[in-house]
Amino acid sequence: MTDERTEVLAANEAFYRAFEKKDMEAMSAVWSQGIATVCIHPGRKALKGWKEIRSAWQTIFKNTQYLEIDTNIVTTEVRNNIGYVILVENVLQVNSGRKVQAKSTATNIFEFMGGKWYLIHHHGSPLMG
Repeated sequence: MTDERTEVLAANEAFYRAFEKKDMEAMSAVWSQGIATVCIHPGRKALKGWKEIRSAWQTIFKNTQYLEIDTNIVTTEVRNNIGYVILVENVLQVNSGRKVQAKSTATNIFEFMGGKWYLIHHHGSPLMG
């Protein structure tokens, strides 16, 4: 595996660690703060720009008592300053004392800027059945 692929996978892991720990500071460090950054949570509309994306994560973190996330990487590619990870997310969430399990296919796109890989696009699509 190339160093770039290893670095993109590490950035991807940092995203899921921040998500699982409901750590807004760590989440902010992973995402590009640009206005062209996009996040599409499963079954939701596209959020564009860090301000909108941050607000959505704050709401998720505030309304979730517990999170457990397991990922299965499908593929990782890097070309020049863009890298992507396609994976399956297995999420166990507890909201208002209710357990919810969900499985999604996700695409995470990273851009290498200023010596670091930043998440510029997250798109999760629910898997049924």
